Amino acid sequence: MNRYPLWKYIIIAVALVVAVLYTLPNFFGEAPAVQVSAAKVTVKVDTATEQKIESALQAAGVPANQIGLAGDTVLARFSGTDTQLKAKDAIERALNPDPSDPNYTVALNLVPRSPAWLAAINAKPMYLGLDLRGGVHFTLQVDMASAITRRLDSLTSDIRTALREKDVRYGGIERDGQTIRIRARDAATLAAVRSVITDQMPDLQLAQSGSGDALELDATYKPEALYRVQDQAIKQNITTLHNRVNELGVAEPVIQQQGADRVVVELPGVQDTAQAKEILGRTATLEMRLTDDSAEARTAAQGSGPVPFGDERFPMTGRDGKVTQVIVKKQVLVTGENLTDAQPGFDSQSQAPSVNLTMDAKGGRIMRDVSRDNLNKGMAIILFEKGKGQVISDATIRGELGTRFQISGSMSVNEANTLALLLRAGALAAPMDIVEERTIGPSLGADNIARGFHSVVWGFVAICVFMCIYYMLFGAFSSLALAFNLLLLVALLSMLQATLTLPGMAAMALALGMAIDSNVLINERVREELRGGASPQAAIHSGYDRAWATILDSNVTSLIAGLSLLAFGSGPVRGFAVVHCLGILTSMFSAVFFSRGLVNLWYGRQRKLKSVAIGTVWRPAGTQLTSEGHQV
Repeated sequence: MNRYPLWKYIIIAVALVVAVLYTLPNFFGEAPAVQVSAAKVTVKVDTATEQKIESALQAAGVPANQIGLAGDTVLARFSGTDTQLKAKDAIERALNPDPSDPNYTVALNLVPRSPAWLAAINAKPMYLGLDLRGGVHFTLQVDMASAITRRLDSLTSDIRTALREKDVRYGGIERDGQTIRIRARDAATLAAVRSVITDQMPDLQLAQSGSGDALELDATYKPEALYRVQDQAIKQNITTLHNRVNELGVAEPVIQQQGADRVVVELPGVQDTAQAKEILGRTATLEMRLTDDSAEARTAAQGSGPVPFGDERFPMTGRDGKVTQVIVKKQVLVTGENLTDAQPGFDSQSQAPSVNLTMDAKGGRIMRDVSRDNLNKGMAIILFEKGKGQVISDATIRGELGTRFQISGSMSVNEANTLALLLRAGALAAPMDIVEERTIGPSLGADNIARGFHSVVWGFVAICVFMCIYYMLFGAFSSLALAFNLLLLVALLSMLQATLTLPGMAAMALALGMAIDSNVLINERVREELRGGASPQAAIHSGYDRAWATILDSNVTSLIAGLSLLAFGSGPVRGFAVVHCLGILTSMFSAVFFSRGLVNLWYGRQRKLKSVAIGTVWRPAGTQLTSEGHQV
């Protein structure tokens, strides 16, 4: 009656082993480390960078516990914070000889101390939030007026180009605030202007003004189009901020929209506010120019002669890390403002990785005219950061270009993805100002961790003591199930690489209290069956079976509340909701499946079981049992 088949015990054993393995990394703590990443997209971090770091540390006499390449960064681990600071200075001097133009970002960081065998099975500790680890918090205000103004300026240029292509002789066009005003000499011209704008600019709504020879057509954004422009601007800013924050080596940054025009940025583990501000405020602009292939230019590129008049010289880093010089003309063809989209792809003929670009009307017209006159000549894409330019692509024009064209060459798939992302979101769509800044020190974070840990531990101990006193051996089974529940919850959070915050720790403490409710329901149901005269084996079987419906109902209602918090909440509320929902799922597994396995293992093999240790089974005074076991 009360026996589990072997496969159920195998499930319990596997779940227990997995829970232990994926919980373990959280107990090893973190080691001070120096993280080196590229400060420019044209700079690569590879094994050569790792060797430079090793040489720099050896020359400075700073011992490192471990140096390794992790993705696009190099991590050097140290035994203490003093060694970490010395190593940062040594690495900074070696990799960035010119502090005003750094090629690498050298940042202090904390990395897990987990053994290699745990890392091999992808067992990692949970990320700690800003309130537990310390770091910086920014609230950024997006200048939506500037974003709309930029878009209207681009539309003004597009309208001018469209009218010229349709040979519509308008009287003039200008932007006045958030209105584009087009003048026409007569009603027929005005009708032609209206037709062109209606066909090619569906986001604009038109209104006629003026009379006689001073007819005007006012074009403004439709409300839904205006909302879309604002939404795209803030999303592009968030994407760009994500790209920039990656350079800081932050394990789990929080970058999310707040309201209609604000962005919240939280950087756990970052204590250098000045460095964070510099990264967030970076500006990157793109320019496309023709390259000079004259003999003088080739000589200048080799460093053997002066740069020809009307040209400029910029560096370009190849795939092998070799830096070459490219001579380009000073005339700027198009800029990043003319670029509307950039997506990675593959060349249709060679199947080599490429980047597909889409320009606006003005940029497309310029590219079409320039490419027609400069076939088989070079065109360079230059990225400007901090006032200094660097060539990121030098391609040959093979045919007439338009609003859509392709960049291909000696690039890998990852490089094509990176270039497309940079071209698409290399600069902010709208300026942002820091309206709130807050720094949380690591000591406060450590104090929060200690307080949260103590609340969970002492809550767990208090529950176990009460259960063991009140329900005796069944209370011990419930306590073991509760411990398994906590172990499973931490393992799941670690496997999902969730960010643990103070609200998350509060949800963890709450999950313990809610999880024990299920065992209380089961134990009381078993007591009721014993009071009703059922045999111990029958009471155990009926207690678990009949309590399941009640446990399911109560947990489903709690889960609905948690999912609502997850769907409609943000920030700390979502952190609480994630732990709350996971805690409900693990509690149902541990309180019913795991605890019944323990009870079955202990009592199930006893055929002539006369009693169970479940505390005092109280009977109401003046009642007796019938032969069927019912009270009368």
